[in-house]
Amino acid sequence: MAYVSYVLTLVLLFSWFWVFEQFGSVGGDITATQFLRDSETLKSSRGYFKLGFFSPVNSTNRYVGIWYNKEVVDQLEVVWVANRENPLSDSSGVLKISGDGNLQLLDGHNKSIWSSEIKDNAVNASAAQLLDTGNLVLLSNATGDIIWQSFDHPVNSMLPLMKLTVDEKTKTRSLLSSWKSASDPSTGRFTSGIYHRKLTEIFIWDGDRPYWRSGPWDGHVFIGVRSMYYLAPVKGFHFEDDNEGAISLSFSSANDRVTQHYVLTHDGVVLQKDWKDNKSDWKILWQTLESETECDIYGKCGEFGSCNSRRSPICSCLKGFEPRNHEEWSAGNWSSGCVRRTQLQCGTIEGEEDGFLRLRNMKVPDNAEWLLSDDEQNCRRLCLKNCLCSSYAYYLGFGCMIWNGSLIDIQDFSPVGVDLFIRLAHSELGDNSKQKVIIAVIVIMGTSTLAIFLYCLWRWMDQRYGKTSTNNEAKWKYYRVGAGISHNGYHGLPLFKLKELMAATSSFSENNKLGRGGFGLVYKGILEDGQEIAVKRLSTASMQGPQEFMNEVVVISKLQHRNLVRLLGCCVEGEEKLLVYEYMPNKSLDAFLFDHSNREHLDWLKRFNIIKGICRGLLYLHRDSRLRIIHRDLKASNILLDDNLNPKISDFGMARIFENNQDQGDTQRIVGTYGYMSPEYAMEGRYSEKSDVFSFGVLLLEIVSGRRNNSFTDEDTWNLLSHAWKLWNKDDILSLIDPTISEPTFRLEILRCIQVGLLSVQEFPEDRPSITMAVSMIESEVIELPRPTQPGFTLRRVGSLNEAQRNGRECFSVNGVSISSIGGR
Repeated sequence: MAYVSYVLTLVLLFSWFWVFEQFGSVGGDITATQFLRDSETLKSSRGYFKLGFFSPVNSTNRYVGIWYNKEVVDQLEVVWVANRENPLSDSSGVLKISGDGNLQLLDGHNKSIWSSEIKDNAVNASAAQLLDTGNLVLLSNATGDIIWQSFDHPVNSMLPLMKLTVDEKTKTRSLLSSWKSASDPSTGRFTSGIYHRKLTEIFIWDGDRPYWRSGPWDGHVFIGVRSMYYLAPVKGFHFEDDNEGAISLSFSSANDRVTQHYVLTHDGVVLQKDWKDNKSDWKILWQTLESETECDIYGKCGEFGSCNSRRSPICSCLKGFEPRNHEEWSAGNWSSGCVRRTQLQCGTIEGEEDGFLRLRNMKVPDNAEWLLSDDEQNCRRLCLKNCLCSSYAYYLGFGCMIWNGSLIDIQDFSPVGVDLFIRLAHSELGDNSKQKVIIAVIVIMGTSTLAIFLYCLWRWMDQRYGKTSTNNEAKWKYYRVGAGISHNGYHGLPLFKLKELMAATSSFSENNKLGRGGFGLVYKGILEDGQEIAVKRLSTASMQGPQEFMNEVVVISKLQHRNLVRLLGCCVEGEEKLLVYEYMPNKSLDAFLFDHSNREHLDWLKRFNIIKGICRGLLYLHRDSRLRIIHRDLKASNILLDDNLNPKISDFGMARIFENNQDQGDTQRIVGTYGYMSPEYAMEGRYSEKSDVFSFGVLLLEIVSGRRNNSFTDEDTWNLLSHAWKLWNKDDILSLIDPTISEPTFRLEILRCIQVGLLSVQEFPEDRPSITMAVSMIESEVIELPRPTQPGFTLRRVGSLNEAQRNGRECFSVNGVSISSIGGR
């Protein structure tokens, strides 16, 4: 009997462990016979997410929710809650499939606390599964199809592939809704979702009042989100429109990271979060109140008020407007906004009509209407024809927006944003004192004197401005046509006057010279409004002709990214060709990296941040921008550093635009800098994304070693690639590391970067990683790295071009480095 009792005990224990395994931590389904109790959890197949019972911090209430598995994230991060409005007070809860086919939560008294509430009686569920996307789904007993899913009932979190929808036909929409507090997941004050009127935007609402908005979606980014002009915060937002009134928004994370998601916090901020294993904590990649000022709050300055976080006070009325309530405005209460000083007129009255004041780099107001227009002037005419139109903007690549009536939620986005044109009465556009003087002269001196005066004035104006303007327009058209660029290719980029840039740079004073770029000198300047700029003055002897000049103008003006230098405008007058950029106070990377006195300022953390910034810039050029760009001249002197040593890729005169289905290009005119050129480009004129990856690899090795690629004079080691390859084969790669950063703490990270550098400079393009893969390797998302093969240009010196090669191709380096006689291996 004792033996039988022992066997029965073993059977019972085995059965109990089997049941626990089914529900405790290894996945499985909830079915009509298999329940989920408070002590148990259900895990997704790959172990990314768990479903179970939890209590928020500082609370004893019990909720059913979904969170990241501790093997993925070692902090409790709840992404979905079932019974958020009806918590359990004890641990007696059971989650099961009820007799009517619904997923149901019952308390200890068998009372229903929460249900999936499927209304179709003909549909019956067979099982509930937790997917690796974090989606809890109910499957049909008859077909196996999904009949209910948690993704259709979001709480405060948006996961990759989850969709937020709005359906105008059914008047329904799905929203994120905040928790009431960090300890209470019941519905809080704030909601967020799609708001679709004439244009599509994302809003956060505080109750029924707008609290924050993204600005219109232009097909690539939300133009009211400042950081998107530098870097879209994820691999991609995706909008789907069924053309029947239903629109949905989803997103996919960079490198398909399951931990990257959005959260609407209880205090009304949307955070983009990702888990960082090396820090065992969440990293905030982006947030809606990104400037950490009140300017990001919807309508902070009221109607016709503009917000600027760099000013004090932050609110001001637009030109031509005054506070509606002066006392409130003076006291710092700007909610009542501003009103016009002079009312608009419709049409031309006594030879005068309304005009427009240009506000540069703005977040556009709410309630924009999109109109079909092919250029800015047509957009202006459409606004003037509409008596209700109070403003317009023309955004390159998107088109014409106009606003009827009041303008609200305007913000200064300098140095990015959209140029906004405010409609004003004619009398508000300028000073009338000259006109009054002329009228007085007419009255006093008579008709004859007036005729002489006007004639002289006309002659002076014609000589001063007429010919110059005509010549400049002709010169601009000459450059555009010579480069084969259409009118739409450059429209919208500001054209500076030469005298304006001469004043800004003190007539290109030697004291303002920043250095020499690839095709001319670069000067620091300060515009009248105090904005610091860098002016590249192309020399007349420069090999950068109209094609390269216009190429840089067109390419970079269409790119918006925090790791690309921003082109503010250009100037063509007489023989002058000038490009105006944002000012980078720390000049270029080579000024730090290859200078012994400055190199000590670049510790490893700063160098690693520069490497990642260059990666992000290249990833944007190759993958995430609206154009696919091959830079073709990536090098240390073309990496500029801002005041925080953040990198920005510059000099796009050599860049080429690729079509979506194009993998490589060919040229007979090889341009760039030898030492950074890939073998296939230098020898055969073939360039592709892998050409930029080769240049990136050279740059990566330079950053780690602190040495220029061409700084070697030894007969057997003629460049950095050759040197690094020899050390790699001798298992002495640690000798490559710059002694100023050779700390044991960062050694593994540095060695990983060296290996990625060697992989990037492999001789054959197909062996090199894409920039997407290189980013994953550098950020340790790819654990095991392949062994590199031999780099290009390591076994031979390169002499001078023979006559046949000189006749066949035009080769030059912007750094004056001579090279060639390049043959096949």
